[in-house]
Amino acid sequence: MENSLSIRSYTRQRRGHTHTYHQLVLPIQGTINIELSGYTGKVSVGECVVIQAGQQHYFRADEAARFIVADLNELPANLTISGYAVFCVTPPLLSFLFFIEKQLEYQVDDRLEQSVLAIFYQLLEQQGFTHPVDPRIRSAQSYITERLCEPLEINLLAGVACLSPTQFKKLFKKHIGISAHQYITQQRMEKAKALLSHTDLPVQLVAEQVGYRDLSAFSRRFSRYFGLSPREFVHQSPQ
Repeated sequence: MENSLSIRSYTRQRRGHTHTYHQLVLPIQGTINIELSGYTGKVSVGECVVIQAGQQHYFRADEAARFIVADLNELPANLTISGYAVFCVTPPLLSFLFFIEKQLEYQVDDRLEQSVLAIFYQLLEQQGFTHPVDPRIRSAQSYITERLCEPLEINLLAGVACLSPTQFKKLFKKHIGISAHQYITQQRMEKAKALLSHTDLPVQLVAEQVGYRDLSAFSRRFSRYFGLSPREFVHQSPQ
């Protein structure tokens, strides 16, 4: 069997089988109910379920739900070592799944599909592993990622998660391991680093794109986080 990527949908009827190859199921719309050794429950957008070759599994989903399915002869070593049946995917991989959907729907092009599969595999190899996150916290994470340039107050994020501020702060730290404020700072600094490395945007605009209107406040935070000021970082980065 050749490695492949496809778009699938399933039915609400519970079905089960095994196959001789490994399979990854990644929702891009809706959820799937999965039963397999080590995990029974829902898998949602932003998560991936790993079905090992020869593993009996059962599944059902709403007909409107859609999934990117990867059939692979060999799993990346990190997926094998981790032992995770379900894990959260990185934002770049999640975004790439939506590109895969559009490309597969657009045309049949074997060379391009092999390139897409190669990039998909490389993104899997860079994947870190965390347990599936409470959907309410995941919705807040998505909100944060999409709006780093905006003020992100706890009361606002708690509303997105349909929780009280106290419940939100407690549940966020339980699932993510750091406070919401620390997570926001982390995401802002990593995006700033990427923008300074891969674009020619002025430092002021980079600061604004990650939620800082005060350039000096941004510079202080960046310096504490990376040990270099934004301008020093730009000058020492490869051109």
